[in-house]
Amino acid sequence: MKIQFNGAAQTVTGSQHLLKINGHRLLLECGLFQGKRSECYRCNHEFAYDPKDVDAVLLSHAHIDHSGNIPNLVKHGFGGPIYATEGTCALANIMLRDSGYIQEADVKYVNKKRRKKGLPPMEPLYTIEDAEQAVQQFRPVEYEQHFEPVPGVTVHFVEAGHILGSAGVVLDIEENGRKLRLWFSGDIGRLKLPLLRDPVLPENADYLMMECTYGDKTHRDPEDAYIEFRDTVKRTVARRGKIIIPSFAVGRTQELVYDLNRMVTEKEIPPIPVYVDSPLAVNASDVFRKYSKYFDEETRQFVEAGNHPALSFKNLTYTRSVEESKAINRKKGSMVIISASGMAETGRILHHLRNNIENPKNTILIVSWQAPHTLGRRLAEQEKRVRIFGEEFHRKAEVVTIGGLSAHAGQEMLLRLRKHPGTV
Repeated sequence: MKIQFNGAAQTVTGSQHLLKINGHRLLLECGLFQGKRSECYRCNHEFAYDPKDVDAVLLSHAHIDHSGNIPNLVKHGFGGPIYATEGTCALANIMLRDSGYIQEADVKYVNKKRRKKGLPPMEPLYTIEDAEQAVQQFRPVEYEQHFEPVPGVTVHFVEAGHILGSAGVVLDIEENGRKLRLWFSGDIGRLKLPLLRDPVLPENADYLMMECTYGDKTHRDPEDAYIEFRDTVKRTVARRGKIIIPSFAVGRTQELVYDLNRMVTEKEIPPIPVYVDSPLAVNASDVFRKYSKYFDEETRQFVEAGNHPALSFKNLTYTRSVEESKAINRKKGSMVIISASGMAETGRILHHLRNNIENPKNTILIVSWQAPHTLGRRLAEQEKRVRIFGEEFHRKAEVVTIGGLSAHAGQEMLLRLRKHPGTV
């Protein structure tokens, strides 16, 4: 067995690992590299191997840095199956289409500038049509169901606890008379996260490929983050303000909705309006509700006790249309608005920030890591003046940053995974 690392090595993006076993080629993940625009286009467009030679893809979960270059792989000749859990297949179906739309829109914008400079147009990395073609090659597999993607390799998925459908990938390999077990972690979740089951720890692993995104950091307990979230909402409602939350559409948004449901159900906050204003987040929430069989026991008990769904409650509204989105900003009184993007760089969240950032009654709630030079980072650093759509605004709204909501394992959990008795 040989392993060729083509991404997510000494970086946290573009996960892509090629296994050569018994003369066959298995690809673990095919994620988009995310960074500077010029560097991204080159890294994502060029493969270090011939996609036509790949026999099958094993996908741990649907996040774009793990799945986002699959349409390009197919576009360059990969015609084999893509194995993933049912939940991952469903989320990838909407996320890859959305990514194709973004690829087309970004290149359209870039080409306007290139045309003015007399430069030739660029082609999108892939299109919506390419994404639609790629999802036809997905093969859903249940957790713990064994299958053989290539001769001599038996695979099964185990719960990773990162997002809905996320999985660790366990490969039992027989090659040249030798048997071994390779355990690929995918992205590792955390204990006690809302909605999701806890990660399954390695068993009888000879080799472990493990993510180390937060290898240098220990996370706060999720319950502490919940309490801080609740107290922020209560404080803002008391002054009749709005809570504006830039949030990633898949995973984080659903966790926030569940937490708000819990707050309302347990009468910790009044039943104020809550809006989820992101078409992708709305579609992803539909998938979460459809695959509630993946929810953890705590969520199941919560649903049964209240006799209501985890991601639906009174005064919660999911909005898809632009008209519905605009109407939110005409409403008065306290409310929670959850909208993409998570780093406040694009999307509808910019309109909500523009309309609410100069009101001291309001709160902007930062719930995830913010990359340098993004609007989200500038807000998290409490800058008094920020630019939105090229216009300068004087920030008077309170800004609260809540740690402890990450869906990635922290140092303590990573060490626990590494030192588990089942890991050789």
